[in-house]
Amino acid sequence: MNGLLPAVATAVFVWWFSTGLVLILVRLSRRAIRLSVALATGVGVVALYGLSHTARQTGLAGAYCAFTCALLAWAWHELTFLSGWITGPRRTALPAGLSGWPRFVQSLRAILWHELGILAVGLIIVAITWRQPNQVGTGTFLVLWVMRTSAKLNLFLGVRNLSEQFLPEHLAYLQSFFRRRRMNGFFPVALSLSMLVLVALVMVALQPSTPAATSVGHALVGTMLALAIVEHALLVLPVDTAALWRWALRFSGGAPEVAVSTDRALSGNDSPVRTDETLLHAR
Repeated sequence: MNGLLPAVATAVFVWWFSTGLVLILVRLSRRAIRLSVALATGVGVVALYGLSHTARQTGLAGAYCAFTCALLAWAWHELTFLSGWITGPRRTALPAGLSGWPRFVQSLRAILWHELGILAVGLIIVAITWRQPNQVGTGTFLVLWVMRTSAKLNLFLGVRNLSEQFLPEHLAYLQSFFRRRRMNGFFPVALSLSMLVLVALVMVALQPSTPAATSVGHALVGTMLALAIVEHALLVLPVDTAALWRWALRFSGGAPEVAVSTDRALSGNDSPVRTDETLLHAR
């Protein structure tokens, strides 16, 4: 058990710090963002090579390296999306009154290139690690992909906390694709399924007969899944979702000061969020 604590601590710190770092980078000047994206692209290529190399390694170092490489590959997608470089063919707010299938199609168009990019890199990672003993990197990337897709669907269907404060100004139009409501039918299903997978990962990690590197690998992937579950819970709980990254938002000038109350924001259960709507929480 003690051998798993460093893995859990590492995953939590990297999740917290890397999220804040991306929030800072995407709010820099356009020139600085271009430089950041260029550097991140180089790092992403190295990360894919690292995943290919570590896929054959079965030791602790291989597990940590594969985990780190997968996070670096994922960070490239986050950075290019939040910086506005790779989003989708639609870059304007959702028309008022649009609902149902047309609303879904237009929402998908807003993030289509981003989603196709994740799919392409995900397939590359699966291919270069196929039938190799070290699947930590693949598992990490897939957990991030599935849980982020689930979060996007929940934002589309409607949740209490939309975390608009994380969007830089050039992506403010995406708020119109969100819906604020207390709960949606998909949320408990997604949360329950992810918790079942988490239990399975924890059981393997804690099994005495499991090799040390395998236990650490499952702990790393499981911790990322647990953090994603926490992020899902924050979507519906009456809490300040930006508290953990206020340092990054303030550093980048993105921390809002005034907002409407949760109750007032939820008074219109099924209304999409407009791009000029004030944020959910007082900062």
